[in-house]
Amino acid sequence: MGNHKVKVAVGLSGGVDSSVAAVLLKENGYDVIGIAMEIFDGTMGMKEGEKHACYGPGEKEDLESAASLCRKLRIPFHRIDLRKEYREYVINYFTSEYLEGRTPNPCIVCNYKLKFGFLLEKAREAGIDFSFFATGHYARIKKSGERFFLKRASDLSKAQSYFLYALTQEQLRHALFPIEHLTKAEVRTKARERNLPTGSRPESQDICFIPNNDYADFLKGFLPQASEPGPILDEHGNILGRHRGIINYTIGQRKRLGIAAGEPQYVIAIEPEHNAVIVGCRERALGDELVATNVNWSAIDRPTEAITARAKIRYRHPEAEASITPVDKDSVYVKFKEPQPAITPGQSIVFYNGDKVLGGGTIKVSSKLMALEPAKECASNG
Repeated sequence: MGNHKVKVAVGLSGGVDSSVAAVLLKENGYDVIGIAMEIFDGTMGMKEGEKHACYGPGEKEDLESAASLCRKLRIPFHRIDLRKEYREYVINYFTSEYLEGRTPNPCIVCNYKLKFGFLLEKAREAGIDFSFFATGHYARIKKSGERFFLKRASDLSKAQSYFLYALTQEQLRHALFPIEHLTKAEVRTKARERNLPTGSRPESQDICFIPNNDYADFLKGFLPQASEPGPILDEHGNILGRHRGIINYTIGQRKRLGIAAGEPQYVIAIEPEHNAVIVGCRERALGDELVATNVNWSAIDRPTEAITARAKIRYRHPEAEASITPVDKDSVYVKFKEPQPAITPGQSIVFYNGDKVLGGGTIKVSSKLMALEPAKECASNG
C-alpha cells in the first residue's frame, strides 16, 4: 500500500474487519475518513430487544462502535442516511424474490448498490472529499492493462470475492481491500495488539438483517400470503402433503418436509402462482444447466462465443467445470460437465479462472424449472 496522504474513505460496519482496514491505512500514511451506513428505519419486522449485525436495534451499537474507533484514531466520522435506499433495494428485493419463489442474495445487492454505490454518492454530495473507498472485505483487486479484476483473498475460509462479482470497473478502480493478505485470526490479533474496541466483537451472521437467521419469521411480517399452507406435490401433480408456506422452503431442501415417501424427497421447484411446493427424488434435485441474467464481466470482455470456466452456484458450494455461452448482452447459458445439486433461481453464479473472478450473474432458471420432465430416472425406477 502506498500513501502520500491520499484521501481514503473507509466503510465502517462496527466490526473488526473494517476497523483493522482503517487502522492499516492510517498506519501507512493515508488520510483516512470513516463513513458508515445508517439503514434501520425502526419498522421492518423487528421485535423489541432483537440485535442484528448491522441492521435493526443493534445498529445503534454498530454505529457507536464505528464512531468510537474514529475517535481513537483521531479521524473524521460521518453517518450517511441510507434508510430509504436500504428498504427499496435490499429489503424490498429480498421479500419480492421470496414471493416469486426464488432465493435471493441480498449481500451482493447491498455491496454494489449501497456500499459501493449510494454510500459513496451521498458522501460526496455531503461534501466529503476522498479518492478511494476501502472496506474490510477478504478479496484482492489486481490490474492488468487498463482492466481491474477481483481475486480470492489469502484466507480461503473467508474469501468474499463471490459477494463482490457485480462491482463495475469504475467501482473496482477506486476500491481498496487493506486486509486482503490477512487471515481472520491475524486480523483479530492486530485488533487486540492495538486495543481496538472491535477486537472482541462477535462474527456477524449470514444475512445481517435476519435475527437468528430465521428467514421465515422475518418474512411473515412482509409476506403473509407466502406463509399460507398449500400442497406439496410430486412431479405428476399428486398431493403428498401440506407445506407451511412457501417462504419456509428452498430448492434442494430435504429436511422438514413432513411427508412420507418410499425414498427421501427434495424440493425441486416452488410454484408461487399455485402456492405449491414440488418435490422429487435426489436424482431429480440434480441439474446440469441453467440460464443466468444480469451478468457482469469484470476480468474479461463479454464473450462472443462459449468459454470454459469453473462456476460457483452458491457461496458455500464448490466450483464446478462448466461451459458458458452468451445468449444476449446480459444473459448466458451454462452447461455443467457434471450435474450439480440444488441449482436455485435467485442465487448468484460466479465464474472463476483459477483464483480470478471472470464475472457472474443471477440464476434465472435451472433445467428443473425449464421443464419438469425426467432428465434422470429416480433410483427406484431403475
